Amino acid sequence: MEARGQGRVVAWVDASAGLAGDMLLGALLDLGAELEPIQECIDAVVPDTVRIGVSETTRAGLRAAKAHVDLLAEDQHHRRWAEIRDRLGGAALPERTRSRALAAFEALARVEAAAHGTEIDEVEFHEVGSWDSIADVVGVCAGLEDLGVDEVVVSRLALGSGFVTGSHGRLPVPGPAVAGLAAGWQVEAGSEGEAGDEGELATPTGVALVTTLAHEQGPLPRMRLIATGVGAGTRDRPGLANVTRVALGLSDSPTGHGEAAADDLAARAMSLLEANVDDLDPRVWPSVVEALLDAGAADAWLTPIVMKRGRPAQVLSVLAHQRDVASLRDLVFELTSTIGLRESEIRRWELARGWVTVEVDGRNIGVKVAHRDGRIVRATPEFRDVAAAAEVLGRPVRDVLEAARAAAAHAGLASGRTLPEGLRS
Repeated sequence: MEARGQGRVVAWVDASAGLAGDMLLGALLDLGAELEPIQECIDAVVPDTVRIGVSETTRAGLRAAKAHVDLLAEDQHHRRWAEIRDRLGGAALPERTRSRALAAFEALARVEAAAHGTEIDEVEFHEVGSWDSIADVVGVCAGLEDLGVDEVVVSRLALGSGFVTGSHGRLPVPGPAVAGLAAGWQVEAGSEGEAGDEGELATPTGVALVTTLAHEQGPLPRMRLIATGVGAGTRDRPGLANVTRVALGLSDSPTGHGEAAADDLAARAMSLLEANVDDLDPRVWPSVVEALLDAGAADAWLTPIVMKRGRPAQVLSVLAHQRDVASLRDLVFELTSTIGLRESEIRRWELARGWVTVEVDGRNIGVKVAHRDGRIVRATPEFRDVAAAAEVLGRPVRDVLEAARAAAAHAGLASGRTLPEGLRS
């Protein structure tokens, strides 16, 4: 089932009853992702090693698709992150499939490095380095590409409870890898905790995939539903269908997720990180804010305050997408002198926006166009583009900014004007 070309395609992952790489793959195959292109991508990374298949089964009496990864060659489970990175980097893959798979494995490598106290390039994967786990990750990323998925939203993550036994012995659930990957995301045990009802519900591979693929976390987003796929896990318990569901749809909001009004106004769930800092050289602050923005912060700013005993200070505020909270939190501690920060969940209401390029003396400058109900609210030249053009042209930034505004107005990009067809969602 191919939804590409009909609008922005959103996949909502329901991880409330289980989450693993093969479960996600089964759900995507159940949605209609084709086996052949998925197999081709896996073969490009680990040739002549595995064969993907799918069959129907039941979990708690409900139909589901079970993905099979059959080994064609003898496997060795211990494999370094550097080897997997090189395989993905050198494979003939669609670029979005490659970048998604690299992101998932890099996230796994980072939590493994933290758990074992090693450098990331020294990480040696155990179970997740086996051929079938590599096939799960690449297969899921290839399946998303085959279905034309642009954005992923995931539910609250059910991680399980009790204990599991693995290569490091008996560990409490969630294990170190899952706990590290899920940092900053909404989680729950997902089971009643009764005798026989304990165990792992989410695997490191599954959590790595959704936390790197998902743009947001929340309930089923507003969209025109196309189909739902159900992927089966290994366990079959009468009280809980061990499945991962994936709902595929076309976004009816400009951001593809969250609450949306009919007039192009949408709400996005985000996190706000804040820290009071009174002992950082003020000359350092511009580089801190710039680094946070470069690392994915939706916004970052400073607010002057007066702390106890009359000490002047700054409140550093960082607005973060939920997928970036953990990395941005670490960056605040790394770049500033703070020894603590606050974190809160907020909602940001956003106008729909798009980009148009205008030209000033042969230099391209992007113009961000915010719109609502079919009309332009604001058209703003991108300041970085303006500054870069001014440096090349040898003109004052103020002059280039005014020229960019004039070029935008000449192109019909002015407040109150009808939104051009090319920017309509």
